[in-house]
Amino acid sequence: MIRASLATGVELDVAVAGDPAHPAIILLHGFPESHRTWRHQIPELARGHFVIAPDQRGYARSSKPAEVADYAPDKIMADVFALADHFGRERFTLIGHDWGGAIAWGAAMTRPDRVGRLVILNAPHPYRFQQTLRDDAAQRRASGYIGFIRGTRIDRSRLLAATFGNRAVQRLAALAVGGDRAAHLEEWSQPGAMTAMLNWYRAAPRAGMALSPAPVVTQPTLVIWGMRDRYLLPAQIEGLDALVTDLTLVKLDAGHFTPWAAAAPVNAALRDWLGTT
Repeated sequence: MIRASLATGVELDVAVAGDPAHPAIILLHGFPESHRTWRHQIPELARGHFVIAPDQRGYARSSKPAEVADYAPDKIMADVFALADHFGRERFTLIGHDWGGAIAWGAAMTRPDRVGRLVILNAPHPYRFQQTLRDDAAQRRASGYIGFIRGTRIDRSRLLAATFGNRAVQRLAALAVGGDRAAHLEEWSQPGAMTAMLNWYRAAPRAGMALSPAPVVTQPTLVIWGMRDRYLLPAQIEGLDALVTDLTLVKLDAGHFTPWAAAAPVNAALRDWLGTT
């Protein structure tokens, strides 16, 4: 891990791998994880790329700005480009899962001159997400936890004692299993981490807000979707070809956390699409 001081005013812990002479890939994790989301992908991708995998702002030991507004999507997207600048990368492939995928969608639409290729794992296109929240009752029910998370407060001592009594903590607890339990709890127990992680939800635009016109992604895009995702239903990938002009879609028999829960098929899809061996 290295510590990167960015022009956006934050410092991020960053895992790097591969030859710096190779094309760059930036990996963006989601809630409530860290760069370790990509522990099965980093060695594979590093064979032909220079891999940059940050702990994003608010997570683990990276900077945790105090205000909710500091976690607005535009601030986090700015971190992505500042991170690329830190490593001298004008253009790069961007891969994101969950909240990292949401940021990746936005970054690709905002700066197609910099994001050359895009890979999304179980993170909805923003227009399709808002559309389904308006029109799809099942997705509204599946997304009900968002409103709860916006208002919840998680007591650190309760978390460390593993008394997972509310829905937000239960979602965290679902990840803290096996050999990763100690690592998750150690990251979540960093001062300010729980508040900062939840601030990603609090700072996001309100669910159901209209997006007009529908933003279109023009870069070559690979979407890998775990079809058993309980939070983001398969409706999220319906009609996606109208929103992404160069789309490759791979459906997996998996849940939400595809990077580690379905590591082998995810890696195979990445190898095939990226053209690496």
